Amino acid sequence: MKDMPKITFIGAGSLGFTRGLVRDILTFPELADSTISLMDIDAERLEFSQTTVSRIIEAGKYPAKLEATMNRKQALDGADAVLCTILASPFDIWKHDILIPKKYGVDTNVGDTRGPSGVFRFLRTAPVMLDICKDMEQVCPDAILLNYTNPMAMLCRALQGQSKIQITGLCHSVQGTAMMLANWIGAKYEECTYVSAGINHQSFYVEFKWKGEDAYPLIRKAVEKPEIYQEEIVRNEMFKHLGYYVTESSGHNSEYNAWFRKRPDLIEKYCTHGTGWNPGIYGYIMDEYGKREGTWKKNVEAELARNEPVNLKRGHEYAASIINAYCGDGALFQFNGNVRNFGLIDNLPPGCCVEVPVLASKRGFSPMHVGPLPPQCAALVNISANNEEMAVMGSLTGDPRHIFWSICYDPLTSAVCSLDEIRSMVKEMFEMNRDYLPQFKHFDI
Repeated sequence: MKDMPKITFIGAGSLGFTRGLVRDILTFPELADSTISLMDIDAERLEFSQTTVSRIIEAGKYPAKLEATMNRKQALDGADAVLCTILASPFDIWKHDILIPKKYGVDTNVGDTRGPSGVFRFLRTAPVMLDICKDMEQVCPDAILLNYTNPMAMLCRALQGQSKIQITGLCHSVQGTAMMLANWIGAKYEECTYVSAGINHQSFYVEFKWKGEDAYPLIRKAVEKPEIYQEEIVRNEMFKHLGYYVTESSGHNSEYNAWFRKRPDLIEKYCTHGTGWNPGIYGYIMDEYGKREGTWKKNVEAELARNEPVNLKRGHEYAASIINAYCGDGALFQFNGNVRNFGLIDNLPPGCCVEVPVLASKRGFSPMHVGPLPPQCAALVNISANNEEMAVMGSLTGDPRHIFWSICYDPLTSAVCSLDEIRSMVKEMFEMNRDYLPQFKHFDI
């Protein structure tokens, strides 16, 4: 590795991620003199990110070098680590990921991970991500790629099957939920240990301990308290009936099964009134994206104008510690990452993308064997994993039938739609996305 690592952000206009991750990276002494390369296709967002990152470097008096460019290959050239936080299509396209299924009764909350909404988001994003990997193979073949872009599992699965680049996907839901559970039982997060395994957004804590003792009895008691139950109604219901806690929020998980969103009365009961409930992307669309974008710009400009002290305290995202392990001081770091299932989770499909404990080092990524998931969890996760495998196959082969079949078996979609209705919905979504799917020569299903 070079003495001064180069760390590249693709999609640097995702300001919240870029700002927090740069702050974290520069707290490591061996990374403080890094070259931070910011790349985005939106000049205005890129400028905001450049200004914000400059303030971090100045506040910390770091010897880091900063560059910003709209040229992706230039940003990647010579990189040691690459972070990806992109959105591959404009609002006028991706809003229909939500609106078209809604017409057919598939009522989505977030729509960025799986089901019809997540699959079409994946289909638009996969070609761009594969091109990023091709560029990396040419100009930084030894760099690691840390992906934050959703849908995490399908994108990582596609890239890991097609590229020689070392790739993993990162999601803060694992450590975030562990902190939440620790708080619920009155424990310090640092005193808790856990093993989380499954697929992204549908991973379960197969073990959760406080000071070496099983903490699940305490979590069960905590969930009985009305104020805690109300924080995460969907996840708490799943926990009560399945016996293991899932890592991703109620808003997301309400979409991934057939239990909470197939009837208006169920949506009213489980998906509306919880204190921690997020109205999701559908509400975001109804509030008009353009107004939100204008508000975002005004907020950023106001923040920069206030010139408030810069927070230099390291956060809880995994990326900085992974990069430090790979091209910093080499301190080993364990995290939950998205990797292919080759001997990791015994009762999920071989080769699918799973989220398991991974060790980061100078060598890259070493995923760890977990064993089988509890059968009641594996039954649910297998449906999603197999659907994701079909979607990836469809994207890589250009066969739209696999996309249709993937969505046919989506739990929420199959709970509310007939096969003929699903076919009509998928055809409509293909037509809407026609100009963003170069991997398909036709859309006949």
